[in-house]
Amino acid sequence: MSETPDVETPDVEATDTELPFSTEDPYATEEPVYAAGPEGEIDQTAAEKGWETDVYDPPSALVTAVCTELVSEPEERGQSPAQWLVEGMKMEGDDKHILLLGIPKLCQKWTSAVKAAAAGKYERWFGDGTYVVTSKKLDGEQTIPPGTYQAVGKMDDCYWERTSESGDIIDNNFATSARKITVTISSSDGQFTAERCATWKPVK
Repeated sequence: MSETPDVETPDVEATDTELPFSTEDPYATEEPVYAAGPEGEIDQTAAEKGWETDVYDPPSALVTAVCTELVSEPEERGQSPAQWLVEGMKMEGDDKHILLLGIPKLCQKWTSAVKAAAAGKYERWFGDGTYVVTSKKLDGEQTIPPGTYQAVGKMDDCYWERTSESGDIIDNNFATSARKITVTISSSDGQFTAERCATWKPVK
């Protein structure tokens, strides 16, 4: 019976693992590349400032989405554009800085709205619902400041009422068909309720 010759096992550690070619990507760069145009400018500035969004990547995508939503969302919710930005929590954290930078670049018509929202000084509109009459913000309550408001648009079966704090009706009306309704809410009123009406906007 013949003996198996000893086979020398190569020393793995001593094996030369250097490849005869470079594994580095010749096109790799440490500098990020941004798209041309205003979107790229937004993304580059956001990166330089360290601004990030929770949902959108890149940051310019947040601006694009908000620009699109501003066309119809505020009116459908019975809110002014600036009010929608604030109460919809669009102006929180880094999102606020990104929108202040990006909206004038991508949808300039909403520049005044985003600036008013950032400053916290904006006009509030009101849709259907029951509101506590007060100029203060109340946690968990919809509020409306005293003043004169007007609803304009095609309204069928619009009902509104002003009530005291105890719920007694001070004034009300049911309009089967209307195009314009004006109501003055007193500081002594308790609540204001509207159903199936257009958006109530302050009369300037």
